[in-house]
Amino acid sequence: MRRRSAAHSDLITRVNVTPIIDVALVLVTILLVTAPMLTAADLPVNLPQARTREADDERNVSITRTVGGELAVDRQHVVWADLRPTLQSVLARAGNQDVLVVVRADSGVPYGEIRALLAEARAAGAQRLAVATRQRIEAQP
Repeated sequence: MRRRSAAHSDLITRVNVTPIIDVALVLVTILLVTAPMLTAADLPVNLPQARTREADDERNVSITRTVGGELAVDRQHVVWADLRPTLQSVLARAGNQDVLVVVRADSGVPYGEIRALLAEARAAGAQRLAVATRQRIEAQP
């Protein structure tokens, strides 16, 4: 039997993929880090601030719309034709110049009618508008 000598080395017949995987993972990491920076435009924008529960703590005027078509400004029932004048008189009262006008509409009311209510409130002189929603309470485990 013949023994192999140390001078004769075995040929490498398999490719070592570990360095290729390392380089691929580094490239994926760089892509994941830089991708969010590429999606936003590089324009200076002053984004608006959102308020949620703070609206309950301040004075507001509410416009309520039921699924049956009934309208109310605060507690006063109105018809559609009287909505703008009534809202103008409420907003003209002392202390109501910068009041928050909240549109409370039933979930069955079409979005187009809610949009029309917001447009009427804006036309009546409302500067700050909000749409009331119900908060979802998730079960605690």
